[in-house]
Amino acid sequence: MLPLPPGEFRAYLFDCDGTVVDSMPLHLVAWRQALAEWDCDISEELFYAWGGRTLVDIVADLGERHGVVLPVQDVIRRQEALYRELLPTLAAVPEVGWHIEQAYGSVPFAVVSGGNREAVTASLATLGLLDRFDLLVCAGDYVRAKPDPECFLLAARLLGVPPESCLVFEDTDLGIAAATAAGMAAVRVPPPWQRAVPAPRSGPAGAEPAVS
Repeated sequence: MLPLPPGEFRAYLFDCDGTVVDSMPLHLVAWRQALAEWDCDISEELFYAWGGRTLVDIVADLGERHGVVLPVQDVIRRQEALYRELLPTLAAVPEVGWHIEQAYGSVPFAVVSGGNREAVTASLATLGLLDRFDLLVCAGDYVRAKPDPECFLLAARLLGVPPESCLVFEDTDLGIAAATAAGMAAVRVPPPWQRAVPAPRSGPAGAEPAVS
């Protein structure tokens, strides 16, 4: 369980990758496999340092770093296809899942992600968590990426909750900065190597693993 800041919160806003779903290791595998097809790569250190950035920005910056012209949308589509192949091994982040199950039905939930809607939906559906969320705000729904607060402010407005009454769950520096800029309290979700409790293989956190 993650400790929450004091206050009465009227909505919970969650990042997806690395926060609700323990997908970052799978995304890294998919990125490295996809990029290899264009003679490019991304280190694990850089991958986690860039957490919270949009896919378009990641591909564009990698191309500049490697001195190659990467077809941005083709690389993104390939990475997402490879990620979908890995979905059967996806796990939930148990500390966050505990809070989702405890607060479900008492306050509205939104996912606020820099990922594409298709990938976010697939991840949540794989773990049986999609129906927990009243709203998904994904790449393409807003213009300025984290650390700009636009995505969180949009989610608050669509939920009809003042920003100061929202609590954000985030795993990246960019996400925490965006929440702070939006005037929202935030909970920092630790990275995989700092978690004490192994994530379940499937199903909502706290529930028995689903049989596929």
